[in-house]
Amino acid sequence: MTKTSKTIVFFGTEDFSLTSLQALISSGYQIAAVVTKPDSKRGRGQILTMPSVKQLALEHNIPVWQPLKVTEINDQIKLLGDQVAGVLVSFGKIIPQSTIDLFNPGIINVHPSMLPKYRGPSPIESAIENGDSQTGVSIMQLAAAMDAGPVYGSITQQLTGHETRPELYKTLAEAGATTLLRLLPNILDGSLQPVAQDDSQVIFCKLLDKNDNLLIPDQITADHAERLVRAHLDFPKTKINVLDCTVIIKKAHVADQQKTALDVLFQDGNYLSIDELVAPSGRTMSASDFLNGYRTKL
Repeated sequence: MTKTSKTIVFFGTEDFSLTSLQALISSGYQIAAVVTKPDSKRGRGQILTMPSVKQLALEHNIPVWQPLKVTEINDQIKLLGDQVAGVLVSFGKIIPQSTIDLFNPGIINVHPSMLPKYRGPSPIESAIENGDSQTGVSIMQLAAAMDAGPVYGSITQQLTGHETRPELYKTLAEAGATTLLRLLPNILDGSLQPVAQDDSQVIFCKLLDKNDNLLIPDQITADHAERLVRAHLDFPKTKINVLDCTVIIKKAHVADQQKTALDVLFQDGNYLSIDELVAPSGRTMSASDFLNGYRTKL
């Protein structure tokens, strides 16, 4: 079987999925359609913006489907015939079983964790926040239950303890695309069968909430706070009340002594030393610039 002998429907929305879609296109796979969320309003101007995977699909003349409910495309999938496979990467919606069953061999999912660890919507952030020494990407067969399907294979990624969310997203997106391309031919021809997850080892991660981003120094350690800054750098961002205002922390490190007013004492007796922040005005600056008079101009 050649890699182009099966038609693929690609499900993806977030930027994380863009790398895998580009890899499939560049490798010559036949993409019948890209399924993504509807265009949404973004930014301060609330400009209607298309998902990045939609833009890539249009550049390659690939049809784009943007259903409000996934089952709305079931009839279109049926028209593609029996030899259609699904690939899903960071789509952002639960796929019902009735849709999964239309694909052969089901829908292949790229998930950025070593399943069964970190089932759920924030596996990359959870690995950073929890100080894990490694994480990875699993290629699994999608199931109706969240991230519960059997696993075809995985790749491990060692962590340095300094990664930020954007950095690890990029690393794992590339690792996921590479692993998908490596395993996909054997998945499609049936020579590679998935192995069930060990449900006794399942760890779930939570949906991040933009309103749950304020550090409370007497409730967590400085180490934990520093990891949260890196894990939540893009979203939901990490805020702290300091010097009679609320700032967003962009960079910070742990210190055992206080040298400036932006070294904040935490539960464990150590300090979170803020290196870079976003002031209430929205301006990003170094801690020294903030302390050297900018605060008086707010």
